[in-house]
Amino acid sequence: MTVLVDPPAWPAHDHLWSHLVSDSSLHELRTFARAAGVPDRAFDLDHYDVPAERYDELVAAGATPVDGGTLARRLAASGLRVSGHERRRAKRPVLLDRWARLWPDAGPATHAPSTTVHAVGEEVVDRWREPHRVYHGRLHLADALDALPLLLTRREEAGWRAAVALWFHDAVHDGATPDDEQRSAALTRALLEPLAERGRLTSPDLAEIERLVLLTAGHDPDPGDLAGCLVSDADLAVLGADPVRYGRYVAQVRAEYGHVPDPDFRSGRGAVLEQLLTLHSGPGLYRTPAGRHRWGDRAEQNLRAELAALDDRR
Repeated sequence: MTVLVDPPAWPAHDHLWSHLVSDSSLHELRTFARAAGVPDRAFDLDHYDVPAERYDELVAAGATPVDGGTLARRLAASGLRVSGHERRRAKRPVLLDRWARLWPDAGPATHAPSTTVHAVGEEVVDRWREPHRVYHGRLHLADALDALPLLLTRREEAGWRAAVALWFHDAVHDGATPDDEQRSAALTRALLEPLAERGRLTSPDLAEIERLVLLTAGHDPDPGDLAGCLVSDADLAVLGADPVRYGRYVAQVRAEYGHVPDPDFRSGRGAVLEQLLTLHSGPGLYRTPAGRHRWGDRAEQNLRAELAALDDRR
């Protein structure tokens, strides 16, 4: 693994900035950054932004200095790069606009009281932007929201409830299942209950959205549970991505659990993969016809390849 840093030539916020990247491992990049005192909040999807005054220090700590073009090429070749298109979908204003479109008569966002649709959206989006997240962050939210329409055959009530549930399903994420899902469901009720009192959604809507958030702890909805199947499939869409995108997902997950020693991570990750493969061979990893058609075969290939790689490292 090589950590690379380019010269401080990128202006923003009255400073010049360098980029700190890895050409192979987000986990080792985060380990290096933390050891060097670079805060997690400096991480931006596939790199750290570091101010000019840290450049010499990072080189002395072991980062390899390269020009900007070389850094960009090696990041792209690593498979860890997040494209400009993906970045735009995950920006805070874009996500807030998507949230607002779920509530078409929400009114202007300026000077909104704490219980308005806009204020709720801001809190939820900012939770997805917490600096400790690597995979379960704003890009995953955008990906899950993009996956949902691919699963719908028509406009229906279950789709709206599923969409709102996706906004909340990892709103609390500290890496502890099912506690994260339980706390996310509690947050769902806390933030949406005032909207229900204002008539923005019904009590059955609120109860159903809360249930859907809890369901993501096991991804095992009943076959007749349309909304549950939609949420589960959209959340797991990444498993059926092309191998490069899946590899980046695997790297993101390892970095997010960087505090876990390698043997413990391999054991825990292996158990997750086995559980997902059990679902695939039993009731099905994807429960909607569109999810099975789009992602089923590729997901099995990805999961088995990752599990084999884990076994090789034990």
